[in-house]
Amino acid sequence: MALIQCDFHSEALGLSMSMNVILPQSAPSQIGMASSAGSAKLKTLWLLHGLSDDHSIWLRRTSIERYVAPLGIAVVMPAVHRSYYADMDKGMNYWTYISEELPAIARSFFPLSDRREDNFVAGLSMGGYGAFKLALNHPERYAAAASLSGGLDVSSFQDRNPAEFNLIFGTQDKAGALPNNLYLAAEQLAASGKEVPKLFQCCGTEDFLYEHNTRFRDHALKLGLPLDYEEGPGEHEWGYWDANIQRVLNWLPL
Repeated sequence: MALIQCDFHSEALGLSMSMNVILPQSAPSQIGMASSAGSAKLKTLWLLHGLSDDHSIWLRRTSIERYVAPLGIAVVMPAVHRSYYADMDKGMNYWTYISEELPAIARSFFPLSDRREDNFVAGLSMGGYGAFKLALNHPERYAAAASLSGGLDVSSFQDRNPAEFNLIFGTQDKAGALPNNLYLAAEQLAASGKEVPKLFQCCGTEDFLYEHNTRFRDHALKLGLPLDYEEGPGEHEWGYWDANIQRVLNWLPL
C-alpha cells in the first residue's frame, strides 16, 4: 500500500487543506499483509471523520490501511474541521468543498474512478452524518454509504452547543432544510424514482446517539430505502468503530 499525506489549496474554503490517501499496491514480497492492485481507475472509499477529529484519525485509531490492502481500493480521508459537512451560516462552504471540490481535486491527483458503481462513502459520528448526507443528496454519485454511530439529526444539536449550532446552521430552518436534513433528503430520494445507494447503519446500544440512530432507521425503512441496520453492545468509542469498519468493508459492493 501507498500512504500519502496530501496538502493542497481549496478555492471553496480559501485556505490550505489536508487529506490522507491510501492507494493499493501489488507487493507479493511484503511481509505480514496481503495486497492487491489493478491497472484500471480505482474504486474509492471516501472515509469521513467525526466532530473532534481530523483527516489523520482513521489511521491513528484503526488498522484501516491493513484492512483495505487485499481489496485493491483507494481510501480518501479528508479534513473538514467541526463543520458538520455544511455550507456554514457564519463560516466557510464545507458542503461545497466536500461534495464538489474535493472529489475533483482528488481525481486530478490520483487515478480514482468517477463512476457511481466505484464510489462509496462512510464515516463515524459527524462523519456518519456526512456520509449519509452525501449519498442521499447525490445518489447518482455513490453506490453505497455507511454510517457508524452517526449523528443523523442535526437539528437536535442546538441544545447541546447553541453557539456552535448558530455558527454552522444559523437557524433551525436551515438545519431542517436540504441538504442538511437527512430525514427530508431521504423522503425526497424515496419519491424521486432515482436509484438509491445501498445504506449501512450501525450503532452501539450504550451510545448516547443510539436513539438518534433508531429513529432514522425507522424512518428510512418506512420509506422503503435499502438499509442494512445492525446494533449491539457498544459505546461512542474507537474499539467499536475499529471493529465495525471491517464489517462495512465486507459489506461494500466491491
